Amino acid sequence: MQAHPNTVDPSEVAKFEAMAAEWWDPNGKFKPLHMLNPCRLDYITQQIAGEFDRDLTQANPFKELRILDIGCGGGLLSEPMARLGATVVGADAAGGNLPVAQLHAEQSGLEIDYRHTTAEDLAAAGEQFDVVLNMEVVEHVADPLAYLTATQQLLRPGGLEICSTINRNPKSYAVAIVGAEVIMKWLPKGTHEWSKFITPDELAELLTQAGLDVVDRKGFVFNPILWSWSISDRDLSVNYVTASVKS
Repeated sequence: MQAHPNTVDPSEVAKFEAMAAEWWDPNGKFKPLHMLNPCRLDYITQQIAGEFDRDLTQANPFKELRILDIGCGGGLLSEPMARLGATVVGADAAGGNLPVAQLHAEQSGLEIDYRHTTAEDLAAAGEQFDVVLNMEVVEHVADPLAYLTATQQLLRPGGLEICSTINRNPKSYAVAIVGAEVIMKWLPKGTHEWSKFITPDELAELLTQAGLDVVDRKGFVFNPILWSWSISDRDLSVNYVTASVKS
């Protein structure tokens, strides 16, 4: 299997390691993710259930599915996947996140294989998964195409990749950087670099070049009046998510 150069950006890793202890604090530095998480999980579970013909009303609907949560952080997505019966590997280039994730999983009575590693190293080792969760990572790597190619290699034929990121336009600058980092102070200044944001068409092209077929895309929309997130078929102006399959 062809190996790819490491796409990890050390400065990006350092940002998240500095916040590691706060992963499970719903009012801490990861408050935006805690608020978004139910919306993300709804999309993820529906896409997996549809692709693999699973009934979400049954116990352990994701049993026998092997899922990789790349850039797993403190395990906010790894844990729900494990509760649904999947075999979960949580991988993160920021090693400081993993003790937090491991401790929380143990306290929750969950078995999750957390690893301090990268997509490229997992691909080089020949690891294979039914599903790759690639959420809010691609805007932090040094080479998006090389990174997405590695995630594609990690999928079995017929496998599903869920990839979310942030659009690049004036509105996303106002919302994701000025709003979240400066006004609301939800995130430390400098967490995101607007120039690294990726438009939906750019991401679709990158995923296609990486060998994936994009089958769905939706927007995650924040309503400041209701103070809640929802999934939109049309509004991809800031946060959005894609589903792709490996044919």
